Amino acid sequence: MDDLLSEFLTETSESLSVLDIALVNLEQNPNDPQILGNIFRLVHTIKGTCGFLGLPRLEHVAHAGENVLGKFRDGELEVTPDAVTLILQSIDRIKLILGHLEQNECEPEGSDEDLIERLNAMAEGRAIGAPSAPPPPSPPMPVFEPVAAAPAPEPVAAAPEPEPEPEPEPVKASVPATTPQPSPPAAAAAPPVPAGEAKESAVAAQTIRVNVELLENLMTLVSELVLTRNQLLQMVRGKDDSEFATPLQRLSHITTDLQEGVMKTRMQPIGNAWAKLPRIVRDLAVEMNKKIDLQMLGAETELDRQVLELIKDPLTHMVRNSADHGLEGTEERKRVGKPEIGKIVLNAFHEGGHIIIEISDDGRGLNLDRIKQKAIQNGLATESELEALTPQQIYQFIFKAGFSTAEKVTSVSGRGVGMDVVRTNIEKIGGTVELKSQPGKGSSFIIKIPLTLAIVSALIVECAVERFAIPQISVLELVRVTANSEHGIEMINNAPVLRLRDRLLPLVSLKRLLKLAENDEEQQETFIVVTQVGTYTFGIIVDRVFDTEEIVVKPVAPILRHISMFSGNTILGDGSVIMILDPNGIAGATGESGMMAGGTRDAEAQTVRESHADLKTSLLVFRAGGDDLKAVPLALVARLEEIEVGEIEHSHGKPMVQYRGHLMPLIAIDGIMNFRDEGRQPVLVFSDKDHTMGLVVDEIVDIVEDRLKVELSADNPGVIGTAVIAGKATTIIDAGYYLPQAFGDWFGRNDKEFGNADFHAPRVLLVDDSPFFRNLLTPLLSVAGYEVISVDGADKALQLRERGDEFDAIISDIEMPGMSGFEFAAAVRADGRWGTIPMVALSSHATEKDFERGRQVGFNDYIAKFDRDALLQTLASTIAASKGAA
Repeated sequence: MDDLLSEFLTETSESLSVLDIALVNLEQNPNDPQILGNIFRLVHTIKGTCGFLGLPRLEHVAHAGENVLGKFRDGELEVTPDAVTLILQSIDRIKLILGHLEQNECEPEGSDEDLIERLNAMAEGRAIGAPSAPPPPSPPMPVFEPVAAAPAPEPVAAAPEPEPEPEPEPVKASVPATTPQPSPPAAAAAPPVPAGEAKESAVAAQTIRVNVELLENLMTLVSELVLTRNQLLQMVRGKDDSEFATPLQRLSHITTDLQEGVMKTRMQPIGNAWAKLPRIVRDLAVEMNKKIDLQMLGAETELDRQVLELIKDPLTHMVRNSADHGLEGTEERKRVGKPEIGKIVLNAFHEGGHIIIEISDDGRGLNLDRIKQKAIQNGLATESELEALTPQQIYQFIFKAGFSTAEKVTSVSGRGVGMDVVRTNIEKIGGTVELKSQPGKGSSFIIKIPLTLAIVSALIVECAVERFAIPQISVLELVRVTANSEHGIEMINNAPVLRLRDRLLPLVSLKRLLKLAENDEEQQETFIVVTQVGTYTFGIIVDRVFDTEEIVVKPVAPILRHISMFSGNTILGDGSVIMILDPNGIAGATGESGMMAGGTRDAEAQTVRESHADLKTSLLVFRAGGDDLKAVPLALVARLEEIEVGEIEHSHGKPMVQYRGHLMPLIAIDGIMNFRDEGRQPVLVFSDKDHTMGLVVDEIVDIVEDRLKVELSADNPGVIGTAVIAGKATTIIDAGYYLPQAFGDWFGRNDKEFGNADFHAPRVLLVDDSPFFRNLLTPLLSVAGYEVISVDGADKALQLRERGDEFDAIISDIEMPGMSGFEFAAAVRADGRWGTIPMVALSSHATEKDFERGRQVGFNDYIAKFDRDALLQTLASTIAASKGAA
C-alpha cells in the first residue's frame, strides 16, 4: 500500500473515532462552540485530504456533512437529535468507504446522492419528508444494494423522523431487507454490514502516536546507559580473566541494539519536509510566468524529527527566494542563452556525521551591486568598508534582519523577512548556512546540520597530551610514520605531504592548528589519520591513537561555537570530557590558513605533477633468447603458464597448443623457436576478447614495480627501448609487435615503431576503458617523448580537470561504458579550462561518418585504433599547431 494512503487511513480513522464521541457530546451540549469547532475542523480536514488524494465519494459525503456543520457553527441551524443522527450516518458512510479503500486501495463503485441530498436539504432548511417514502416501496432497494452497503444505513435513518411510531418502522424496514436474501443484490449487501460496525482499521491499528518529548527522554536515558556501559568496559579492559567480561559483552550488545532502535523512532526521511514544495514552486511559476523544474535528490535521507520540523520553514523560504529572486523569466533566459526552463535542485546527504542540504538554482545569481547599495542604505556598511570586503563577505549581508533586494513587495518576497529567519532557525540546532553565488550562473545555499544529540562510533586520538574524538565515518585509514618506515613526511613548498601508495597526501598538524604546543619535540613515531571530506582527502597528524569507542555527542557550548574545528564534546568511559573534532571544519580552517587557498595552488599543482611523475608500473621481468633481461607491463599479461612440451602441436609449420578450449599460437621473441626437450615450457599468455597468444620465454625472473621511463630507444622490431628496472638495464618489449603475428587481425594490420617527437616531454592524457590498450600505448608514447597519464573512463578524466591538472593533448577512446568519447569531448569543450586542448579520438570503427561526428563534438582528429603510426604523427602535428597558435 502506498505510504501516503496508509497515513491517510491511519489519521482519518483516528479522526472518525474522535468524531463519534464529539457528536454525542454535541447532542448533549448543543451550544458548546468549542465542541462544534473541533467537529467542523476534523470533517474539514477529512474533506480536504480526500480532495488532495483524488477520492471523490469521500470528498462529496464529507463536503455535504461540512455544510451542515457550518450552519450549526454559524447559528443558522439548531442542533437537534435528528440532525446529529444524520451527521452520524454520514460518518458511518465514510467508515464503510474507508473499509473498502483499505482492502482494495480504491473507492467502491456507486453513489451517495440519497444521503448527500438529505444533508443538503437540512443545510438549506428544507423539510426532510423524503425519507418516509423509501420504506414502503421496496423497488428502490435493489438499486442501492449493489453499492457496497450504501442502503443499509438509510432505512435506519428513516426511523427517527416519523415520531408517531419510531420503533415499528425500522423493524418493518428490516424485514423486507432480509427477505430477498436469495437474490444476488442482497448477497452483495450482506458483507458491508459487519464491516461497518465496530471493526477498526487494520492499517490504523499498526501505528500509535507517541509524544516526541517521551522519545527525547528515552534517548537521554539511552545516552546515559551508553556512558555507563563505557565506564564498565573501561574497568574490565585488560583483565581477560574477569568474571564480568561475558555479562558486559552481552550488556554492550543489548545497549547497542536499544540505542539503534530508539534512534530509528526519532528519524524521518527529509522528503516529508519537501512534500509541499512542488506545489509551492508550481504556484509561483504560474504567478510569475516562469518555467521551473524542481529536482529533489536524497529525499530518503533521514534526520531527527525535531530537526525536520525546524528546517521546514527555512527550506520553504530558500526555495521561494530561488524561484522569485534567483531564476530569470522565460524571455530573459532565452536572451542570455539559457534553457527556458529554470532549475532548482534540492539535495540532501550525510557527510562526516552531518546532514548536508543543498539548495541551488541556475538563475542570475546574487546582484552584488544591489546588495552593496542596500547595505549602505540600511546603514550596515560604508562605501569604503565595502571596498575592502570580498564578494563572498558582501553576500553575507542578505542574512541581516530586514534586508531585501526586491524592488517591490509581492506576495512572495520583498518584505525583508526570510534569510535572517533562515539563519536563526538553523543556528538554533547548531547548524550553519553557507552561501555561494556566481553572477549569471546561479546561487547555492548549503545547510550543514551537526549532530545535536546522537551516539556515534569515534576514534580516540591524542595530541600534546590532550585527547580528541574523530567520527569514524570520516576516517579512511591510519598510517604510522617512523624514521625507518616506508612512509615519510616530506615538505613541498613549505607544505607537509605524505607519500602514500604513489600519491602525495596533504597533511594538517593538529598541534599547530589548535596551537596546543609551542615547541615541536622530535618524536620516535607519528600517526596520521587519513580523512576524507567530500572529494578532498587529507591527513591529520596526531601523537597517539587509542581505540574506537561509542560516544554520546553533546552540542558545543555557545562560547566555543565559533570554533569550526569542533562539532561537539563527549564523556569517555574514564569520566574525561573531550572535544569531538569536525573534519569539515579542519578542512575549512586549513583552506583559510592558506593550504588550499589560491596563494599555494602552485604547491598543490606541483604535488599533483610530482605524484604523476612518480607513478610506478608493475613489470614482468623475464629472459628469452639470451641472458639479457627483458620486461613487459604486467597488466598486458593475462596469465603466466607452464605448458607440457609434449602437448605442443604444429599446423602449417607454426607451433600452437590447445588452451582452454581454443588453439593458442605460440610466438618466439627472436623468431627462433627453441622449446625445452622435456618438462614444462614457460609462456606469457596475452588475451584480448577472442584472441589469445602465448609468448615463449626461457625464464620468468621477477615481478617488480618501478617507474617506466624508456631512456634509449631501439630500431629493432619488437623492442621499444631500454629502461632501468630494479637497478638493471632492461629491454622493454613491444607486445604490439608480436600480437599480429599470432592473429593478423588483432589490430587490423602489422605496425612498427615511430620516431621521437621533437618536444620536451609534453603531457598527454590517455582515456580508454581497456587496460590492455592503455598499457600497450603508454610505453609507446613514453618512448616517443611524451609524459603519459592514463585513466579508465571519462568521469575520472574530468576529475583530473577539477583537480587542476593540465595537459598538452588528450587521446580518448570512443566506445566506453558510461560517458562515451563523443560525450566526453563535448564536456571538455563546454568548459574553458580544457577548452583549447587538442583532442584525438581512437576507435576501432573509423568510417567517414565517425570522422565527421568526431569533429563536430570537438575532436581535432580521428584515428583508427590499429594505426599507431598515424596516432604519433597526428599527436605531434596537433600539439605543434596548438602551441604555434598560442
